[in-house]
Amino acid sequence: MASANTGKAPVSISMPDLPGVGSLISEDEPAPEAAPALASFGSEAAVDTDTDADQSVADAGEALRSRIMAQAESQKTQVEVKAAAAAAKAKADAVVKAEKEAEAKAAAAKKKAAEEAAAKVEAARLAELAKQYTLPTSSYTITSTFGQAGSLWSSGYHTGLDFAAPTGTLIKAVHTGTITEAGWAGAYGYRTILTLDDGTEIWFCHQSSISVSVGQKVATGDVIGRVGATGNVTGAHLHLEVHANGSADGIDPAAWLRSKGLNP
Repeated sequence: MASANTGKAPVSISMPDLPGVGSLISEDEPAPEAAPALASFGSEAAVDTDTDADQSVADAGEALRSRIMAQAESQKTQVEVKAAAAAAKAKADAVVKAEKEAEAKAAAAKKKAAEEAAAKVEAARLAELAKQYTLPTSSYTITSTFGQAGSLWSSGYHTGLDFAAPTGTLIKAVHTGTITEAGWAGAYGYRTILTLDDGTEIWFCHQSSISVSVGQKVATGDVIGRVGATGNVTGAHLHLEVHANGSADGIDPAAWLRSKGLNP
């Protein structure tokens, strides 16, 4: 099929050059000046942000360090205060202890001095009493003491103090008094009872002989009889009993004699 030909010549259109358009799209041209400026601004902003962050971290670290140091200082101060308080208390306790020890020592010394003074007074009193009292016999041996248990005694125990001595040994009045009994007394053998002014009775038993009579006044050291073995005995001796205020129950003759400054 034949194409129609209008007979008109083709029209040629020429595009005029547009200044700047080619440079905008050309890869060979350098980047616009604004781009570096923008990049530079972005970089400086990043640096400033990092610097601020580092400063914040540094500030936080310094604050933490300060708190730790303050806490450590506070703890140190507390320890020092406690140590000072403990030292002060220890010193005060030592002072109190020393004062108490000094007081106790002074009290002990005072007590000792008082006891020594009392002992001297008592010794002087006994020495004076010893001039008024005497032991009932001499050249003796103590063979049985007060309260000693045994089948030899009807009461089951010894009621006096035994001075073993040879028969005929002199028996003396232990103190001034009155003879209230003198004669045979069964198991006691020949017995003499001397009653002192305070009512105390001194019994002298198992005598071989009696040298006084009832109602007679005697003085300390007067002879009232002689040692023997009469009554219930196993050998020659003086059986001495002490009855306070006429009591039937005797007391320890050894203790009574010691109270008078005598040592049997």
